[in-house]
Amino acid sequence: MAAQELPPACWIISDDRSTDDTLQILRRLEREIPFLTVREAQSAPEGPVRDRLARAAAPRNFNEALSDDDWTRYTHVMKLDGDIELRPSYLRELMERFDAEPALGLAGGVLVEPQSDGSVHPVLIPRHHVHGALKCYSKACFEAIGGVQERLGWDTIDGTYARMHGFTTRSFTDLVSIHHRRLGSADGFLRGCARHGECAYIAHYSPTWVALRSLKVALDRPYGITGVCFLYGYARAAVKRVERVPDREFRRFTRRELRRRMMTGRLQQGHA
Repeated sequence: MAAQELPPACWIISDDRSTDDTLQILRRLEREIPFLTVREAQSAPEGPVRDRLARAAAPRNFNEALSDDDWTRYTHVMKLDGDIELRPSYLRELMERFDAEPALGLAGGVLVEPQSDGSVHPVLIPRHHVHGALKCYSKACFEAIGGVQERLGWDTIDGTYARMHGFTTRSFTDLVSIHHRRLGSADGFLRGCARHGECAYIAHYSPTWVALRSLKVALDRPYGITGVCFLYGYARAAVKRVERVPDREFRRFTRRELRRRMMTGRLQQGHA
């Protein structure tokens, strides 16, 4: 971030009770980087942390950090995970995209993950979705959606609400960043797959869409098991009657979007 061609006006790093020397390193860098502020998260429980997705640690820490400053002073609000490496032109290019498209409310680049053999693996997502690890909101969009919800599925819910309010959401495939840890692996990759299935339930995704999605998830290693875990997470949430987004218009909008995308996919296959 310190090497960005267009540095941020303010960069708040929230240390979530790191057990190594992260906080000490950040305190030293805080004296060297004028726009950097380091804080210690208050929401993390004492002792070993399990299943960070389940307790929505990311959006909670994000909201806590925002409360330390008046974010309405800025034109954009961005969430960035600590294991993401941005190229120096990233913020400049992203801001240029926002300037060129006034309706753009939520945007970000795409991620690749280094592999043990020296290659990189792209993390594939739909163009309308933006990775939770590097989201950037326009001020108008962030105000319209009421910020991010502190619940599982927050990084899907925010995009849906943005589109409900007339904003465009997009991930730019030419803005590539490096993710230095496999997505969803902090508490075990298979547990992460199950939690993503639960996220789909919370966000009112239909059983048909989830079944089709599980086939795609199953193509990731360990093959097959990942898809089963995704389905299991969805089914478990349904059986336990986990609270879903309590907004009927959100549910209707989500179901309409899913039907339209599935229909578009069928039409594209028919023309292939």
